[in-house]
Amino acid sequence: MNILKTIAAAAACSVALLSPIGAHAAWPEQPIRWIVPYPAGGGSDFLARTISNALGPLTGQSVVIENKPGGNTSIAAADTARSQPDGYTVMSVDNGTMVFNPALYSKLSYDPVKDLAPVSLLGQFPMIMVVDPASGLDSVDKVIERARTDAAGLNYASAGAGSPHHLAMELFRHELKLENMTHIPYKGAAPSLTDVAGGQVPVMMVDLAAGAGFIHGKKVKPLAVAHTERLPQLPDVPTFAELGYPDIVAAAQVGMVVASATPKEIIDALNEKVVAALNDPKVNKTLVEFGVQPVGNSPEEYTEMLKSETERWHALIKELGITLE
Repeated sequence: MNILKTIAAAAACSVALLSPIGAHAAWPEQPIRWIVPYPAGGGSDFLARTISNALGPLTGQSVVIENKPGGNTSIAAADTARSQPDGYTVMSVDNGTMVFNPALYSKLSYDPVKDLAPVSLLGQFPMIMVVDPASGLDSVDKVIERARTDAAGLNYASAGAGSPHHLAMELFRHELKLENMTHIPYKGAAPSLTDVAGGQVPVMMVDLAAGAGFIHGKKVKPLAVAHTERLPQLPDVPTFAELGYPDIVAAAQVGMVVASATPKEIIDALNEKVVAALNDPKVNKTLVEFGVQPVGNSPEEYTEMLKSETERWHALIKELGITLE
């Protein structure tokens, strides 16, 4: 009888060790692979690498950044969705990945709701309207006036079709009912900014991380910030709300996700480490100076934000009939 009790007790211990809490209590036990769906050197890449410098010591594991651009972030998203749900593969996602793509494409290789689980919103890159300084468009009202009165219309650049920069300008166009504006998409923020600075295209929306060099070098002129408050890096640039357009609020919102089947306790453990990394004074200062607004919220808060953003932007995309097929 005692032998049977001993065997039963041993079996119970084995089950406990194999239970979700026991099996994942030691996470992480191996390096973390962090997929960034853009080339090295961009804003999302900088954000991931800056956070990873603090995340590695906090987890006791190395964090390996893997750049995997293409397919408007869908290649990296599909890879993450198919990865083992163990918290060792994470991905940087923006509102293109999680919000815009399902409305812009009739077919996607992943489902952002079913296949990917939110961990935390890492940071926001508020959009700024900038113009060619020689264009004569030295205010938002003049941009509106030219778009309404110029027989040739008004072209605007973006970092790419379906990008937060593109959709921010579409929001502006929709709010002001500016029908005579034409989108000129580029492959990245740098070439689009170069053409705005050179006078080939008069106006665009850009985030500070991408546009700081052009703005501070006076190659482009910032007119307004599509944010609820002025940016500390550009204290003299008003918000659209201050100019009378409170609904023009747009930002590239970069977060972290994992495969959807990842256990909640692993997601929570990862969230705790990521938020701690974001709150590191050195990390926070570096990101703010680069033009990022660090966030670091809970998985639940990030999930609710994505739901709200999806409702907001899908309505606009559907109304304007924007597709990328």
